Amino acid sequence: MSPASLIIVAFLVALVAMSFSFAGGAVVVVLPVAFVGIAVVGLLDIRRRREQAQSVQHLREEAKADVEFTGRDKETLSSQ
Repeated sequence: MSPASLIIVAFLVALVAMSFSFAGGAVVVVLPVAFVGIAVVGLLDIRRRREQAQSVQHLREEAKADVEFTGRDKETLSSQ
């Protein structure tokens, strides 16, 4: 996870802990908000990783060379 995601999740977890410490009606409000926030951060992180993996795959495809070697090149490049 990115540092920003970790900070947001830590804040939401602290919010839940704080609501339990006061033991009031805040628990009813904070739990759904925290779960939604953590889910959103997780989904954003998954999307970022998917885009990053796709860009790496795209770079690999671009790096493939369409080069034809001559007979002499093949002889030089072959390992003996």
